[in-house]
Amino acid sequence: MIDSQAVKNTCNASVESKGFCFYKATNGIKRHLAVDILGFPFFTHCTKASISDDLGLIEMLSINIDYFKSKPIELPKITILIDHGYHPEKLTQALEQIYPQIMSKIQFELSAKPSIAEKEANGKSGFVPVAARWVIERSNAWVERCKSLVKNFDWTLARANAKLKLCFIRLMLKRLTTS
Repeated sequence: MIDSQAVKNTCNASVESKGFCFYKATNGIKRHLAVDILGFPFFTHCTKASISDDLGLIEMLSINIDYFKSKPIELPKITILIDHGYHPEKLTQALEQIYPQIMSKIQFELSAKPSIAEKEANGKSGFVPVAARWVIERSNAWVERCKSLVKNFDWTLARANAKLKLCFIRLMLKRLTTS
C-alpha cells in the first residue's frame, strides 16, 4: 500500500524543503510511504509538498528500482494498492521508461471507494473508512506519535527521510521486544 502525508514546516525548515500542497492546503513537505500488509515500511521518501503524489511515488520507486530488478519474473506480481489520488496509467508509463520490465513484476490496484448509493444502503454518510486503506493510515498515525515528526523541523529532505526511517525502526524494535 502506498500513500503520502502532507506535513507542515516549522521556521527551522530550509527553502529546499518548502512547498505548498494545494490539495491539503499545507505549506511543508510530503512523506511518501510504501508499507506491507502489517503497516511496516518497504520504502520511504520525502519531497516538497508541491510535488504531486504521482511524481513522489515515481521518485520513491525509481530510487529503490534495484528491489524490483532483483525480483524473479517467475514469482507472482506485487500488487500495489493506491488511492484515487494516483493515476495508474501515468505511473505505468513513467516507470516503464525507468525500467521497461517493471510492469511484469508489479501491478497497481485502486482501493475501493464506496459510492454514495453504497453509503446510503448501509445508512452512512460523509467519510466512510475502507478496510484495506486503514493499514497505511494507521502507519501514518504511528509516525504522528513520534514527537519530532509531528511537523517538519528538518533543514533537508534527506534528514526528514532519515528521521522517518528511525521512527519505524524504533517502532519495529518495540514490537519485537514485547512479543
